[in-house]
Amino acid sequence: MTPAAKAASAFERQHGRAPEGVWSAPGRVNLIGEHTDYNDGFVLPFALPHRIAVAAARRADGMLTVSTLGDDGGVQHSPPVSVADLAPGTLSGWSAYPAGVAWVLRDQGVHGGADLVIAGDVPAGAGLSSSHALECAVALALLGLAERSAERPDIARWVQRAENDFVGAPTGLLDQTASLQCVEAHVLFHDVRSGKSEQVPFDAAASGLEVLVIDTRASHSNTDGGYASRRAGCERAAEILGVPALRDVDVTELDQTLTRLPEDVRPLVRHVVTENDRVLRTVDLLRAGRLADVGPLISASHASLRDDYRVSCLELDIAVDSAMSAGALGARMIGGGFGGSAIALVPTGLHTEVERAVLAGFAARSLTRPRLFTAVPAAGAGRDI
Repeated sequence: MTPAAKAASAFERQHGRAPEGVWSAPGRVNLIGEHTDYNDGFVLPFALPHRIAVAAARRADGMLTVSTLGDDGGVQHSPPVSVADLAPGTLSGWSAYPAGVAWVLRDQGVHGGADLVIAGDVPAGAGLSSSHALECAVALALLGLAERSAERPDIARWVQRAENDFVGAPTGLLDQTASLQCVEAHVLFHDVRSGKSEQVPFDAAASGLEVLVIDTRASHSNTDGGYASRRAGCERAAEILGVPALRDVDVTELDQTLTRLPEDVRPLVRHVVTENDRVLRTVDLLRAGRLADVGPLISASHASLRDDYRVSCLELDIAVDSAMSAGALGARMIGGGFGGSAIALVPTGLHTEVERAVLAGFAARSLTRPRLFTAVPAAGAGRDI
């Protein structure tokens, strides 16, 4: 049963009526372009088949109720809250995510209450953007109930505000944009500053390749201080350099630019500037149909995230190193870091060898067995029922 069907069925069991509609949004994998979004840079994500679905119906009393269907079939209920009374700091935990979206949409004229029932199969804490999938699905649901239309870039910015100002996670625009705007069989080349996007064809199977996702099961959270401190460091460096964002630093002048900065922020700047360059080079290769040649750029991204941005961890490094030792063309951590998932670009014929090597690498260190699956670019958010 799909997440949408599960959400609809759970809604009817709980509320004794069918929902007015079901909306869903996918998790994402970012092929390359990490920690560039909040620096006005370039990203290259694609949507996963895994989705978060929200079954919804209007309420006349202005209250918001949220229930979540667990993997075990049980339903977790959050206390009803008044949409009119929502404010940052009033809620914590997972209920803050849908409430934050309702809070932002209230400023857009969406004031009504709603019953929401959530179901999904995007792994939480895996760096696959389950929180943004949830927020995007809730945004579409509340807009749908209010019979309001909105441009996807606007919705992405509203979701970002909910994440930043209500939940308290200083995330950029990558995850929301990917969940809302990706299309099947493509990666989304997105310029965060201009808002311009290009759907770049991405058919790994046709090239005899696949993107293997390795969920290390080392949980991470973007509300932790490590993410915020790196973003603050990037903003401080841009201010010292007198540029709007690190996107404006020319990669050909990077070495000279770094001498103008305090030593503690130099590695952050080096990562962002070289990562933007890697995105642009990857896009050029994909446009030319040279998918296999992006492997070294993917691996260089991981080395930069590990050594310069310092957001990797033992589990992520083991996943990457094990995959590469078994024949992956490239591998890297994805997401905010400090846990979550990695990806590996793998020749299809070596899938079994790479998977065995990763599992053996984790077992040798008595780490929790990772979850592995092949990711194929899927459709973005929309209405299911």
